Parts: sequence; structure tokens; C-alpha cells
Amino acid sequence: MGWTPRVTILEPEVMKDVLTKSKDFQRIRGNPIVRLSGTGLITLEGEQWVKHRQLMNPAFHVDKLKNMVPAFHLSCSVMLGKWEKLISSTGACELDVWPHLQALTIDVISRTAFGSSYEEGFHIFELLTKQSVLVMELLRSLYIPGSRFLPTKKNKRMKAIRKEVNHSIKTIIDNRLKEMKAGKSNFDDLLGIMLESNMEEVKKHQHKKYGMSIDEIIEECKLFYFAGQETTSSLLVWTMILLSRHQEWQSHVREEVLNVLGDNDIDIDGLNRLKVVTMIFYEVLRLYPPAPGTARVVNKDMTLGRFSLPSGTQIALPVMLIHYDEQFWGSDAKKFNPNRFSEGISKATKNQGIYFPFGWGPRICIGQNFALIEAKLALARILQRFSFEFAPSYVHAPNTILTLQPKYGAPLILHKL
Repeated sequence: MGWTPRVTILEPEVMKDVLTKSKDFQRIRGNPIVRLSGTGLITLEGEQWVKHRQLMNPAFHVDKLKNMVPAFHLSCSVMLGKWEKLISSTGACELDVWPHLQALTIDVISRTAFGSSYEEGFHIFELLTKQSVLVMELLRSLYIPGSRFLPTKKNKRMKAIRKEVNHSIKTIIDNRLKEMKAGKSNFDDLLGIMLESNMEEVKKHQHKKYGMSIDEIIEECKLFYFAGQETTSSLLVWTMILLSRHQEWQSHVREEVLNVLGDNDIDIDGLNRLKVVTMIFYEVLRLYPPAPGTARVVNKDMTLGRFSLPSGTQIALPVMLIHYDEQFWGSDAKKFNPNRFSEGISKATKNQGIYFPFGWGPRICIGQNFALIEAKLALARILQRFSFEFAPSYVHAPNTILTLQPKYGAPLILHKL
């Protein structure tokens, strides 16, 4: 990568080792201007990472996520109501579901993370999306040290976006802190839980250094918005695409949803009984992981597997290549076969470290339960009311813009049940 050596690892046990030993193999800090898109937990190391992870963990406990299910329902009802209005007298319509699924997950993250309005959330996400496009352009070009200080059009745009996003989120935080001091606010959303956890830690140790600063909380909020929205919308769109291609699985999973849940509202216990839905999501995450690959950097001279690596060497971990390797998954590795997960992940992988859709080790994605619960509920609600198939205009073109997305959208034909 430029003048930095990079070693690509394709041995699962070595990959697992790299992801587990987070002190020896750290995130690549990379191009400083890329950090304009946000920092937060995903970029931190050492004691800072430990502190942030500890303060944020309470927000992602399953008992807290249960309280967010009504917000998931509300957001789904808004989207499905729009779909029903678009259905013609023939009971069908062609629709690109990708922007609708993005709008759904923006709405969910706005309600569950900040208790804020869809419009407010959408504006912040729109800005973060523009920033991510600029970031990807920079990641694909050679970084010249100091170039971030040049008054180029792109640099000025990125700094302006960062300033506007930070101001919007700071306003939300300031309003919430005022409500909390006045005793008017509850702690049911992610921001409230995080602020409460932060204040309790500061109070316990009687020192601000044990908590997060407002600027650090802003960065974590940006991560909530972007990572939370991107992961779930990516999972949902590839699931609908694959179920359009494999109609037998769409019928099978709909049968399960109707048998287990009927037409009733869905709670977390009902979601936990959806075995086929879980199998399908695991297989979609294998074939279309939100992050097709990741990378680390060696912070000291060391031996890794059969290689001696000098400090500063980058380690590339191509998650998607491992997920498609016939050596580990069998001759049908490139095919959609949810049955491989019928007895869970450990049986499907034979306890080998070959499945990394949410990462691995201590830095495994903190929001994976949030994403899976939201996705399960959304898919179940869709299957209760619609069937779907490819529209003639559908073009299969997976494309990475930070996460794996359909380059030309996902135009499908929806049929009202």
C-alpha cells in the first residue's frame, strides 16, 4: 500500500489469532483526513478502547434491546404502509427496495439511538453518506502526507460536512442532558443509556477522565448512525435479493413466520423461535458480509504463522474469500444454502475460525445483536404481507462503499398477499 508492505492472510487460524490479539494487531490509522468521517469505538486502541467499550456495553444488553422492539415495529409499519399504497389494482408493483430499506434503518436508528425525528436522523445520515463516498475516493488514492491541509474543494467539503454533523449531534446531546437534569428524560434509547452509564462512571470515580468527553460521545453517536444503519440495511437488501432468486426458500421462510407468529405483532421471544430466518441470515452474511475484508497493522517485530514481520507491516484479512473457500465450506461454497447452518454456526464451521461477518475476538461488533433483531423483525413483517421477485431491470452488481451494497439498487416486483 504505497510504500507500506501488506501481507494478505488466508489461513483461518492465523486470521483468528490476528483478530483476537488486539494489542499486537491494531487498527490501521491510515490517512488522517479519513478520520473526518468519524472515529469512535471502531478506531480506538488500548485503554481508550477499553473505557469506551465498557461504557457502551450496557446500551446493547438484550434486556435493553427488548425495549426497542416497539420502535422497530413503528418504523416497519411506516415503510410497509408506503409499499401498500404503491401496490396497483393488480396487487403488484415494481419497486427499488434498497432506498426504502435504507430509510427504514435510518428511521430505526433515529428512534432507538436518539429518540429523535426521522427528518433529523435522515439529514445526519445523508451527510455521513456523502462523507463516506469522499472517504472511499481517498482510500483508493495514494495519500501524500500533509495534503489534508491543502484548501482543495474536496478537503473543504469534508471539513464542512464534519462540522455540520457534529453541530447537529451536539444539539441532540445538549437537549438530552438538559432533559436528564430536569428529570424529564428516560434512558430507553442508546444515547440515554450511554449518557447515564457515562455519568455513573464519572460519579463513581469522582473524576471526568473515567468518562467520555462530549466530543467523544459525538464520535460514538456518528458511529451509531452510520455503522448501525449500514450493517442492517445491507443485510436486509441482500436477503431480499437472494430470496427473490431462490423462491423455494422464500416460501419456506414465510411458512415458518406465519406458523410461528401468524399475523400478530412480534416480540423478541417470537423472533428467537424463527430458526429458518436465522439460518438464512447466517448464510446471507456468509455470502455478502457487510465488510468484505478488514486490515490490521503490526505494532512491533513479531512472528506470525511462518512469517517474520517487521513493525509497521499491514495485515489484510479478506473475510469474503474465506467465506467462499470450498476447502472449508464444501463444493457448494459459492451457492446459497441456508441448510448448512441448520445446527448453528459451530456445526457449520466445524469449530474452525472461518466465519467472520461481525469480526472476531474482543473487538467483535458491539451492535450485532441490535442488527440481527432489527433485521429479523423487518423481514418477518415483510414476509407476512408481501411476496417478491426480481424485476426485469435488476442487475447484480455488489459494490463496496465502506459496506457491500447493490450498485444499481434492488428493483423487485412486490405482490400483496
